[in-house]
Amino acid sequence: MTPYVNGNKQAKAEAKPGALKSGALEEAWQRLESILQDMESVIVAFSGGVDSALLAYAAHRTLGSCSLAVTAVSPALASRELEIATSLAAQLGFAHRTIRTSELEREGYAANAPNRCYFCKTELYSHLCQMARAEGYAWVANGANLDDLGDYRPGLLAAEENQVRSPLVEAAMDKEMVREMALGLEIPVWDKPAQPCLSSRIPYGIPVTAETLSKIERAEDYLKSLGLREVRARHHDNHCRVEVAESEMELAFAHRREISANLKRIGYLWISLDLSGMRSGSLNDQLGTSIPVKGSPIQ
Repeated sequence: MTPYVNGNKQAKAEAKPGALKSGALEEAWQRLESILQDMESVIVAFSGGVDSALLAYAAHRTLGSCSLAVTAVSPALASRELEIATSLAAQLGFAHRTIRTSELEREGYAANAPNRCYFCKTELYSHLCQMARAEGYAWVANGANLDDLGDYRPGLLAAEENQVRSPLVEAAMDKEMVREMALGLEIPVWDKPAQPCLSSRIPYGIPVTAETLSKIERAEDYLKSLGLREVRARHHDNHCRVEVAESEMELAFAHRREISANLKRIGYLWISLDLSGMRSGSLNDQLGTSIPVKGSPIQ
């Protein structure tokens, strides 16, 4: 059982949610609904996080069987995240598939330059656009929100190049609004912490390999088993720098000896607890970019 969730294609459902009591949320839903209706059919890149979950659910409610959520499976996706995505799709009732992607075979991705995500998303979107053409979907969409535009996100350039839409951006929704809407719609992952791919734990310049990703996944699985909810195992070759939320520092420190012993068994020589706490995207602090929000239909 996953910590966040307890699949058949369905006909179009009544789109207007009854649980959105805020006028701002109702207006945002109406904007999102209108955008999706204009798209007519869509494949949603679905990771199981709150952004793509809200978008996949909204597409299902608005377009019914004309929407499909697709999750990319590779060594960079933690098994627990795939389980959450699969269970969530079944619970919320939207159509869901998985595909295999091979970003590790792309030299630009494996080299782990600052634009690594560009090569990952290029791999993903090329598969999804090919699927859309083959199956008659008009668009491919991702779960980017307004807050994503303020960070360095080379994957958004890949979205632009592949004519991938960002309906949450187009609907002027930031992360706070996404979470509030997901809560109102009773989407179980409304408060799920962000979980970027495992490669994001590796500092730029250190090559990405399947073995390293497996090592990181095992470390984070162990750390989460202690009850740590927001955690990163940052991989610095033989050194694992553990980041946890400030509210969980005391818990992590209380288990410091067990953490050290278990992470050494996984293969690290040195283990440290970052006193600055957990910061998603901390390697991107000195970078930045922005993107357009609309493209053209899949041809």
